[in-house]
Amino acid sequence: MALLSGPGARVGLAGAAAIAVAAALLGAPAGSAAGGVPGGRAIDPARFEAGSCVSFAPASGPPRRQTVFIDAGHGGPDPGAVGATLAGKPIHEATETLRVALDAMVLLRAQGYRVVLSRTTAAAVARPAAGDVSGGVFTGQGVHRDLIARDACANLARAAVLIGVYLNASDQSSVGGSLTLYDADRPFWRSNRRLAQFVQQCVLASLKQSGLGVADDGVHSDVGYGSSVTSADQAYGHLLILGPAKDGYFSAPSRMPGALIEPLFITNPAQASLADGAAGEHAIARGLAAAVGRYFGAG
Repeated sequence: MALLSGPGARVGLAGAAAIAVAAALLGAPAGSAAGGVPGGRAIDPARFEAGSCVSFAPASGPPRRQTVFIDAGHGGPDPGAVGATLAGKPIHEATETLRVALDAMVLLRAQGYRVVLSRTTAAAVARPAAGDVSGGVFTGQGVHRDLIARDACANLARAAVLIGVYLNASDQSSVGGSLTLYDADRPFWRSNRRLAQFVQQCVLASLKQSGLGVADDGVHSDVGYGSSVTSADQAYGHLLILGPAKDGYFSAPSRMPGALIEPLFITNPAQASLADGAAGEHAIARGLAAAVGRYFGAG
């Protein structure tokens, strides 16, 4: 599972705008400032990498009361899983999840939501500390600090919901499908499950409507799906972005309902092509926006 490393189609106007933003940011240095995204404001820039933990005000329509936090999986010294498209183009999970998050941000702002993104560039979320990186990649400590920085950002943003966007991976290129996870050990677990169900349903429906059918691998508890970089990670057993506190390991969990979707397998060439294509990217983002609307009773 990709999360364990931590873990010419027609496009609508919102999707085209997000693709333009993503192209500009992905072509910029990893430390590019949040100001590169129109309307973005960094939350606590001393704590997070430049371009990470960025807030976007509603763009149009009557503003809603809710803030939506979207975590674009991986980034910086953690590229996530690697795959290749049907044409043989190598792609990285961190790049593809960022494009989806930027696209979803545009759609949600247009619906009147305040949106906070864990990152808006190729950089990681947490500012690196001594011992976080070795040989250009995160150590176990670095993975841990970068994951909990995402919870910290969501909490500082006072988000009403949290949605993580990652991609799955397998050692078998034929394996594919969409999976959404939630934590069943939090006090608000029923809201977690409800959000996860909407995310899974809406993303699959959006992909299907775009002629991009993907197998439904269901909605599941996050137990056993967390990082396995260290023995402490394995003992924890949850996703840090969704899971509860644990003495001596994790003290500040997210304080809002959350779900994490892996809509495609990056190691499946057909699904990697969907992840890397504008049509697939926008279909996933559109499904995420629809899920938020359904969760809040607006759609």
